Amino acid sequence: ITIITGVLLFKLLGFGGDLKSIERNWSFKELTKPKVPNVINTSWIQNEIDNFILSKLEKVGLEPPLNQTERILQRRLSYALIGLPPPKEIQKITLEKAVQNLLESPHYGEKWGRHWLDVVRYADSNGLDENLAFAHAWRFRDYVIDSFNNDLPFNQFVEEQLAGDLLSIGKSFSESNRLKIATGFLALGPKLLAEPDPVKMEMDMIDEQIDVIGQAFLGLTIGCARCHDHMSDPVSTNDYYKMAGIFKSTRTMEKVTRPTKWYEHNLSSDLELKHSAKHESLIQAQKNLIQAFKEKENAKLLSLEKVKKVPKNPLEHYSEKSKKELAGLEKALREFENSRPQLNFCHGVEDGNITNLNVFIRGDVDTLGEKQMRGFLELFPASINQLPNEMQSGRLQLARWITVNCQALVARVMVNRIWLWHFGQGLVSTPDNFGVLGAKPTHPELLEWLACQFIENDWSVKSIHRLILNSSTWKSSSNVSKKMLERDPENLLYSRFPVRSMEVEAIRDTC
Repeated sequence: ITIITGVLLFKLLGFGGDLKSIERNWSFKELTKPKVPNVINTSWIQNEIDNFILSKLEKVGLEPPLNQTERILQRRLSYALIGLPPPKEIQKITLEKAVQNLLESPHYGEKWGRHWLDVVRYADSNGLDENLAFAHAWRFRDYVIDSFNNDLPFNQFVEEQLAGDLLSIGKSFSESNRLKIATGFLALGPKLLAEPDPVKMEMDMIDEQIDVIGQAFLGLTIGCARCHDHMSDPVSTNDYYKMAGIFKSTRTMEKVTRPTKWYEHNLSSDLELKHSAKHESLIQAQKNLIQAFKEKENAKLLSLEKVKKVPKNPLEHYSEKSKKELAGLEKALREFENSRPQLNFCHGVEDGNITNLNVFIRGDVDTLGEKQMRGFLELFPASINQLPNEMQSGRLQLARWITVNCQALVARVMVNRIWLWHFGQGLVSTPDNFGVLGAKPTHPELLEWLACQFIENDWSVKSIHRLILNSSTWKSSSNVSKKMLERDPENLLYSRFPVRSMEVEAIRDTC
């Protein structure tokens, strides 16, 4: 009754999850680059970002904020890009040159990779019930760090995390391994390994994958449609199970029955695999030798009538010479086992049995509805050629649908995150929810302009850094006047640089 009442209330309020929501919600519309506004005080302008900010300030009668001192800006910049304080002796270089130097630092990827790892729920264990360590999680962490350091185009970054294993086909050994490691994005995260119902356990994992994809890349709460049509956004239950079929066709775990274990890619070379196989055959041969020796000695005991039948522990009946010989064989076995070649693995996923799912009515795995062919959200229509084929899970097609059909939303979500990580507040205050119930942007034209720039600059994250960090908006002082407090009390217009608490990692590395 409560659920039905809630649905009716949402309908009455004008929501309802149908495609008409596209007309209401700004984030679902096509991307159009807005005209840069004119301003009165042109002397403050460093780049187009300042035009969008100052035009709003001038409308409410506020002057542009003063610039911060060079010393504080150098310190702010160092913490912003690498999470470390600047050297005690600050070099006499321009701020633009300092930006470039820090973007080329290996510490840049460590700082900004951590931001992304937070978004995609990185952890060194699965959490929840049976909290087991992800022994190879660090490989995905390093992949993310390297991707930021190398300024990997963000659309390529998205595709690799969703379908790196499929993109690796035909690539060089090192590139193939890099792409397989990228799929750790889907393999990590919380997993209920102690769930007794294998169907529910698998569907919970699929739900978690869909949920993080929706929020991280699209800023949409797709997971809400698992049990019913989304109450506010145009995401139906049918849409949800079209996507769920893609991940049902993906192998995340070795098996879903208990005891279970997550799937891992073997990253070892053919030569390493052959060497390992030879070593394993040597171990097996030694085990066979030990077994044959025991059988021979047991037969000897029976033939000499030392025992009527072979006891549970015949070793105590062996001669001293035989005991020493057996001890030598077992010692050799232990040495072989302890010297096993170390193979390389990573967490990841691969295609499994291709499956189309029925809708689970109200999320109940025992109540089946109509079968849904694997596909995507109707919100961003796909052509027949873009849909999953019968030979693959559909993850590669999903990745390309996200970066092509949904590119406007993907670009908006990511530039908003970059702005948030620089200023402590996003142009949209709900970075994971750009849906109908999400917050509206404080500067919609600026967000659209930055998203267009992002795409035009080949999805370069560093290009957005340069724009933001070379703007007067970012260089502003945090000093606040009475007039600012009156006309911009929450600093939504950026009348001053937001005061932020220092992150705990930066405090630790500064001490």
